[in-house]
Amino acid sequence: MSQVKDGDTVKVHYTGTLEDGTVFDSSEGRDPLEFTLGEGQLIPGFEKTVLGMTAGESRTVNIPAGEAYGPYRDEMVLAVPRSQFPPDMAPEPGMQLQVGQDDDQGMLVTITRITDEEVTLDANHPLAGKDLTFTIQLQ
Repeated sequence: MSQVKDGDTVKVHYTGTLEDGTVFDSSEGRDPLEFTLGEGQLIPGFEKTVLGMTAGESRTVNIPAGEAYGPYRDEMVLAVPRSQFPPDMAPEPGMQLQVGQDDDQGMLVTITRITDEEVTLDANHPLAGKDLTFTIQLQ
């Protein structure tokens, strides 16, 4: 059996958990995840784990935040006046919105707090700042 290397297209089944054991994502009950190593489609720590694996092999790895979704950045949190929202919109904590940027690329933000005057938006990835554990099986 040959070992996986950059440029190979592979299929894996995986389960991702947080430090407290909570499952945040899994391919269980779905088709395996297919991707090409080295194309940056996945977080760096996940790709590094798959490198060198052989078909049928399983690995469990702890991936620090820096090799996952990066650190939580306070500068990615912004309070905006409630008046900037359409009057017929009822923002709620946890609601996700797509907001426009100067480069015409949308950015996904999550509403984290609402007052009578402001709505706080968080553009950090929901898993930013978290160390992750993955169990990965190469198909």
